[in-house]
Amino acid sequence: MKQFLDTYKNELLDQVIPFWQEHSPDKEQGGYFTCLDQKGKVYDTDKFVWLQARQVWFFSMLCEKVGTNPDWLNMARDGAHFLQKNGSDAQGNFYFSLNRAGKPLVQPYNIFSDCFAAMAFSALYKVDQQEEYARLAVSTFENILSRRSNPKGKYNKAFPGTRSLKSFALPMILSNLTLEMESLLDEGLVQDLASGVIHEVMDVFLDPHSGLVLENVLEDGSFCDSFEGRLTSPGHAIEAMWFMLDLSKRFGDPTLRDRAIETGLRTLEYGWDSKYGGIYYFLDIKGHPPDKLEWNQKLWWVHLECLVFLAKAFQMTGDPVCRSWFEKVHAYTWTHFKDPDYPEWFGYLDRYGKVQLPLKGGKWKGCFHVPRGLYQVWQSLAQL
Repeated sequence: MKQFLDTYKNELLDQVIPFWQEHSPDKEQGGYFTCLDQKGKVYDTDKFVWLQARQVWFFSMLCEKVGTNPDWLNMARDGAHFLQKNGSDAQGNFYFSLNRAGKPLVQPYNIFSDCFAAMAFSALYKVDQQEEYARLAVSTFENILSRRSNPKGKYNKAFPGTRSLKSFALPMILSNLTLEMESLLDEGLVQDLASGVIHEVMDVFLDPHSGLVLENVLEDGSFCDSFEGRLTSPGHAIEAMWFMLDLSKRFGDPTLRDRAIETGLRTLEYGWDSKYGGIYYFLDIKGHPPDKLEWNQKLWWVHLECLVFLAKAFQMTGDPVCRSWFEKVHAYTWTHFKDPDYPEWFGYLDRYGKVQLPLKGGKWKGCFHVPRGLYQVWQSLAQL
């Protein structure tokens, strides 16, 4: 496995980070462009708050974990200042999107803008200890916790009282965000939150019959036999399992570690396209046609999160099954998603592995899953 170490490290430091440093900063209006074509040219100037925050987090994290680089720190600060000035409404809720100048385009319906804003300001505070960063991180995190029972609030489309579902996405994010925020939170709160999200992920959303993680369950945690209730996203589930591995390490819980590895491997076996290779985007746990028309696409983030999970699992246990799967997923990912001609990676393939969109960034893809995945795998392999 260690033969892959330099591959991931060099791709991150020599190719992916320079791409975002060169092409994403908006030197006139602040913040970052994320809609970048194959060569890095800006094709749309709208700014999506969760992608702005993810990029602040990433460059802040690099300064903490890899070494303080003035260019990285300035990149993080610039995005943070843009978010401070434009990112949220008067109540502190972060918008979904802004125009280039920072004027709101889409209301703050999406709690994940807030999640990544809290993560961003928390990470930046670790390397640039301005109290306003810490205050913003904590107040945003508290706002997230207050909205947990109804994350979309008044923007919720569901008719009340008929089929009230809760989504896996928020407890999944909180299982990572809690550790990211730990240095700013009360120790008792961290313990309570961690045990709560572990229970949600591993006992509520993990279906005991199939052994797969559901994207939605009824409010009482029971199964809902509907399009939404049968839906599973292998990428979400596997990403959550490496969050569980981090929590198992933080709290010294080998039982959680082993359950997470078992669940992640089972999900990978279920989600792997045995005919054309790669991991499906969505599946129905009963084998019915999913309602997601993009269900059989192969997405960049799904494969990178899977590589992170497998690298961590192998580093923790030395399990040869994890090593074998890592080599298999690595081969598919680097063959299909890495652009052989220009830096950064493609994001969207059809089922057969053909690039559907040659973009390097857009509304949903920014400076996050590729660089974070490369960093996480590099660090896990460095520990072997």
